[in-house]
Amino acid sequence: MVLKMSGNGAAPVASTETDSNGAFGFANLPPGAFGLTVSSQGFVTQSISGVLHAGETFDARTIALPVAAATNEVIVSAESRVDIAQEQLNFEEKQRVLGVFPNYYVIYDHDAVPLSARQKFQLAWRTSIDPVTWMMTGALAGMEQASNTFAGYGQGAQGYGKRFGANYADGFSDTMIGGAILPSLFKQDPRYFYKGTGTISSRAMYAIANSVICKGDNGRWQPNYSSILGGLAAGGISNLYYPSSNRSGVDVTFTNALIGTAEGAMQNLAQEFLVRRLTPRLPRYPSTVTQ
Repeated sequence: MVLKMSGNGAAPVASTETDSNGAFGFANLPPGAFGLTVSSQGFVTQSISGVLHAGETFDARTIALPVAAATNEVIVSAESRVDIAQEQLNFEEKQRVLGVFPNYYVIYDHDAVPLSARQKFQLAWRTSIDPVTWMMTGALAGMEQASNTFAGYGQGAQGYGKRFGANYADGFSDTMIGGAILPSLFKQDPRYFYKGTGTISSRAMYAIANSVICKGDNGRWQPNYSSILGGLAAGGISNLYYPSSNRSGVDVTFTNALIGTAEGAMQNLAQEFLVRRLTPRLPRYPSTVTQ
């Protein structure tokens, strides 16, 4: 403990520290009124006063300092929030349904830190280049070739290659536009925020609503411009590489966008009630704010 002795003036005339037993003493002090201030880190400062006469010794007796109330101040800087978001994103990129199929666009932390623009592109790119994405695209192209879907592509290796390229371009443009470019411009979060609590009906309504609304980077819910416009843009781009006989007009593009929104609602329902159960070793996300 630190002790300061003051006389009639405001400034202390002497100061000292207690020994290992808590004892202290001041020598050669002038007589008169005095004030004694006792302080220690983490404790409430105490003050006592008295009058010291000539030739007198003053016994302060036992002085007890109450413990100060604990206060914590947490400051989250922009840099630390980016670091936390990156750590959470790293966990998301380990989520696989049945341990195989990537499931990166769902977050199980209700208070997850919003992604930066760079992280949104990272998530979209990681999804697009995942080996399972390539395998699923190849399987779909094979089924289309077997049923001669998009006959204008023909058969054989060339026809399969065109179908593969078209399917991959569909997924790539939809993921990059709706999951990275537009969310960065509109400052929206492209991920589905798992609810997991409440009644079945409330969770179902939440999942369906999330096909047309999303959480903004400011933490507020808002219309999901990114997903809706992204679906329209991806549909319009597909007209550049599909056979002329299979290209759709503006009305069909809008119809397909509505169908895509309905499919998004079904995917959200699956995320809310099924997918988590099929995701082994679900990672535990780091805390948004640590003390």
